[in-house]
Amino acid sequence: MAEPAIEVRDLTKQFERRPERGMKALLHWGKPKELLTAVDHISLDVQRGELFGLLGPNAAGKTTLVKLLATLLLPTSGTARVGGLDVATQADAVRRKVGVVLGGERALYWRLTARENLWYFSQLYNMPGEHAKPRIQELLDMVGLGDRADERVEAYSKGMKQRLHIARGLLNEPEVLLLDEPTIGLDPHAARTLRALVREVVKDRGHTVVLTTHYMYEADALSDRVAVMHHGKIVVCDTPAALKARFAVNPAFRVEVRADGAGPGDLRAALAATPGVAHVVEGPADLARGIASYRVLAEAKESPDLPGALAQAVANSKARLVALAREEPTLEDVFVDLTGEGLTDEGASPVDSKRRRRA
Repeated sequence: MAEPAIEVRDLTKQFERRPERGMKALLHWGKPKELLTAVDHISLDVQRGELFGLLGPNAAGKTTLVKLLATLLLPTSGTARVGGLDVATQADAVRRKVGVVLGGERALYWRLTARENLWYFSQLYNMPGEHAKPRIQELLDMVGLGDRADERVEAYSKGMKQRLHIARGLLNEPEVLLLDEPTIGLDPHAARTLRALVREVVKDRGHTVVLTTHYMYEADALSDRVAVMHHGKIVVCDTPAALKARFAVNPAFRVEVRADGAGPGDLRAALAATPGVAHVVEGPADLARGIASYRVLAEAKESPDLPGALAQAVANSKARLVALAREEPTLEDVFVDLTGEGLTDEGASPVDSKRRRRA
């Protein structure tokens, strides 16, 4: 069997909490420093050519793990190997094998054009000009920026900047591409475009990709396998289909309402209080039609009376039911089933939950 692209064994990263200032610092004088464990004894393999998703809420440890693999942080204990090279003892060689796209917009020089940005980074990789120039044009065309390559990046939209980030990450033709929350802060259309770029351009070219996200749809749509992270640990790892079949066994319902006399918080609370409901997530609203949507997960596998109870809860809230339909389980349901907590999806509010199922 071929050697995995990434091998992680018992990897841990701890940080010292920042010391208090002023009088609080005096109160803590001489006390042992408190440690925060961001990555907690993680072990996993990522196979070559695989698109591997790290799914979890903010502060789950996803970005810290990516920074460890990118050699931007040193592990406290344990080992990680990328392309057979140790990230702690062979960092320079690892950097030649990876491309990194971290969340945010500041990894580009806004007063330079897209072409100038890629040229600058190509020189940091010591790429010869005769190789760098056609490679830059190829990447700009690949991410759909070829016709705007000579405009300053400051004039770009967020989505265009993120596409340029992807091009920068692929500049050195890396074996492994690390994408940390690549669609965060993008509007739905820009996020959809970037997902298509990851799926159709990056994955189809044979790169190994590690994608961190707290968007369950993104992990479900793109990943060959998904590791669910929670409080620095890998809770479970498998294909999205296997995870949904294994854990999300209870039915889920999509409830759409026209809130004539009730606020969104009132409706969500009413649905969450309905007997037989495990949790409620507020979905994207159709503002033009004045329609709010909610995803409701049942507490029990057999819930024949729940649709009627949900309809009654809507009526009692002085809202008008537009649609109520059963849906297939999602990775959001898996995460809630495993942790008792919810992810925050695009256009969604945090979960209202009546109980924690298991930590």
